[in-house]
This record gives sequence, C-alpha cells and structure tokens, in this order.
Amino acid sequence: MPDAAIDHIARAFDLRACRATFTRRSGGARVSTMTDHAHDLESVRDATERLLTAVAELDDAAVGEPSRLPGWSRGHVLAHLARNADALVNVLEGRPMYADAQVRDADIERDAPRALAAQLADVRESAARFRATGAAPADWSRTVELRNGVVDTAARVPFRRWAEVELHAVDLGIGYELEDLPQEFTERETEFLADRFTGHPDVPPTRLTDGTRVWRTGRAADGSAVTVTGTPADLLGWLAGRRDGSGLTVDGGPLPALPPL
Repeated sequence: MPDAAIDHIARAFDLRACRATFTRRSGGARVSTMTDHAHDLESVRDATERLLTAVAELDDAAVGEPSRLPGWSRGHVLAHLARNADALVNVLEGRPMYADAQVRDADIERDAPRALAAQLADVRESAARFRATGAAPADWSRTVELRNGVVDTAARVPFRRWAEVELHAVDLGIGYELEDLPQEFTERETEFLADRFTGHPDVPPTRLTDGTRVWRTGRAADGSAVTVTGTPADLLGWLAGRRDGSGLTVDGGPLPALPPL
C-alpha cells in the first residue's frame, strides 16, 4: 500500500507522570502543547488490550479478508501494528525508525499472510517490547526523529502509538468505529491533525466545530473562513482520511480538499 495512504490514517508502568512541553513543525506552523507520556503509555496499553480481545474473535479466514485500507487485508493491518511498535522502540532508543521504506513494506508483506494465532502473538509481544522501553528511565524531553525527517519529543511518541492502535482498530472493520473511540483521544487527535494542516498553502482558512469545540486549520485567515461542522467522529474521520466528509456541513465555500499527511 502506498506510504501516503498509510500515513493519512495513522500500563502498568513505574513512570513519573511528568508533563513535557514540545514544539514540532507541521505544514509550516510550529505548535506547542503539553504531553503526559505516562498517561499516554497507559492509554496505549488499554487500546492494545481492546484490539487484541476483538481480534481474538476472528478466525484465520477473516484475517485474510480485506480491511478498510485499500489494498490491505486485516493481516496487513496487524502486521503493520506489530512492526510499528518495534519501529517506535527504535525511535525511543535512538535508532532509525525503519531501515528504509522498502524494508518496512517488505516486512509487512511478509507478515500479512500469517494465521490468527501468529498475528496475535506478534502484536502482543511487540506491544510488550514497546511497554518495556517506555518503562525504562529516560529523558522524555529529548528530541527524537521519526520517518521522513519528522522530529518530535520522546514524550509525544506514546500518543503517536496510541493513534496507530486506535485508528487501525477502526481500519480492521470488525465492529470498532470512530464513534467508539475514547473522547479524549478523539479530541486530541482532531487537534493534532488540524495542527498538521495549519499554514498549509493548499488548505483554505478553515474553522472546524462539533458544536462545542472549535479548531482552526489551513492558511492564515485573511477574511472569512470556511466553517466545517459535524460530529466528533465525522470531523476526525475526514481529517484522518477515514471518511469522505459527506456527513459534514460546510458554510462559506466547498469542503476543503486535504493533502496527504
């Protein structure tokens, strides 16, 4: 599956719950926020357990069936989740996230056809390796490098893993929907994705609202902005490339076309 399609998507620890300030680049904007890595590590654990419990109800045939990601079976999604956990261990330990894009893709293709039991074991064991790395004493304020030159603080990595687990659980198409995502995750991922498009020259000034909260994205407003209104699930689904925006209401212009993340 092409990288652009993948990227558009994507706890029992003895850790101090410290809040780290991070600054990252996203579409030309610089965004600062506060991240509680210990809390996010616990959220990753909970999301992983939910996913494993749901996937355990499948059988080998179902694992080989198409997922909601074009060109990927459920086995591809599970293989990607396992390899992503190991890749984020690499990030936290100061190694390249992946050797290269070709190796990343080849590993997923290699692991995708496996039987359910092997998939479950791999997701569980790779998640345990990620947890163990998260439990190790570390400077969570340090800068780490992900793919394609993207940099972030170490404290933000657990949230990135949380997003992988939650959104790909939806991608499996086994009954877990965007509406089922934890409210905290939906709000934070919506903010994260809106920030990614802030300042992007191809995205018009856009105001997003679920009727209660408001986010802004796109170019700096030089007048009126397009207002996009919808449920939290529909807004997140559109921003994350999981829904086409047909459930949204748009005022002040057409629904903006979002570039690949």
